[in-house]
Amino acid sequence: MLRILDRYLLRELAFALIGSAALLLVVTVGGTLSDVLSKVAAGRYPASVMLPVLGLRVLDALSLLLPLALFLGVLLGLARLYRDSEMHVLASSGMGPRGLLRPTLLLTVPVIAVVALIALWLGPWASRTSQAMVNAANSSVIAAGLAPGRFVELPGHGGIMFVDRMNAAGNRLAQVFVASERSAPDGRPRVDLVTATHGELYLDSQGGGRFLALFDGHRYQGPLGGNAWKLMRYRRNDIALSNIQGAADDTQGTPHDKTTAQLWGSPTAPDRAELAWRLTAPLSTLVLGLLALPLARQGPREPFYGRMLLALLAYLLYSNLLGIGRAAIMQGRSIGEYALWGVPLLALTLALWAFARQNAPRRVPARRPA
Repeated sequence: MLRILDRYLLRELAFALIGSAALLLVVTVGGTLSDVLSKVAAGRYPASVMLPVLGLRVLDALSLLLPLALFLGVLLGLARLYRDSEMHVLASSGMGPRGLLRPTLLLTVPVIAVVALIALWLGPWASRTSQAMVNAANSSVIAAGLAPGRFVELPGHGGIMFVDRMNAAGNRLAQVFVASERSAPDGRPRVDLVTATHGELYLDSQGGGRFLALFDGHRYQGPLGGNAWKLMRYRRNDIALSNIQGAADDTQGTPHDKTTAQLWGSPTAPDRAELAWRLTAPLSTLVLGLLALPLARQGPREPFYGRMLLALLAYLLYSNLLGIGRAAIMQGRSIGEYALWGVPLLALTLALWAFARQNAPRRVPARRPA
């Protein structure tokens, strides 16, 4: 059963953790939303899956957000207690280092469990699910907002499209009209008008683009504002719609999308780097939670922002060293695995040493005889 002092400290740290997590979540959602909206505007993401993809990507980012939120929460919570001299009063009342370490670990252990769950299972599942959702939505013209009997602008400036009828899946159309604007060889704008009795949407063999196959129709071409129009009758005419994903944005088949069981026995360097990164995520949560203990300690007249700057530099150094170790593993260098595991263990040792040194009883110098 928790003591009254443990419940008080745990409540203070939990409130600071919730505030830090909320602030970081707002920043993460804003950045992710900006990226998703840019891809929706470019036609790479259908607008119909924007919110689900946003939620899944934010869920995937929680494995990086929660350790930082814990670090800031413990740091800010204890810094307030030091700044208001509450910690000095508690120390003078007989509270030792264990009295501060116990509530910190009680808060850190559940966060470690959540981070392990997200890093090892939920994060890769969210990445795979969002990618499959985008691919499935892009295989249907319904994803572009197309509905029978309406003129709809296709994403990515693909033109204006009208369909009289379509099937439930949205990949077979009847009585199709497409109007688009292109550039002629001489650089002048050109208008293309295409009609068809029926059409079918399909993806190319590489999965990098989608096309609309139109059958039994006419195509009209002419310069904008001119009279030199051409009429062509065709049996089949394929129209390229906006690309689904660029090569740089396609994450299907990447190590991050694989399950932890698939990564475990993989001999490739990218898979080993991804597995090591997932396994070190819970350890990094413990390291950052304990590292905040010595960094939060401050004197009554010590400026608060000086400690915050030191904590920020410590976090940046720690995260950059982990990134260097991961990059070394991806390059096939064995030193990267030692760095990816050695950096957290070294930081944990330094955090415990600094915390024990700060709370060690001070020796009173002996008086010299008169």
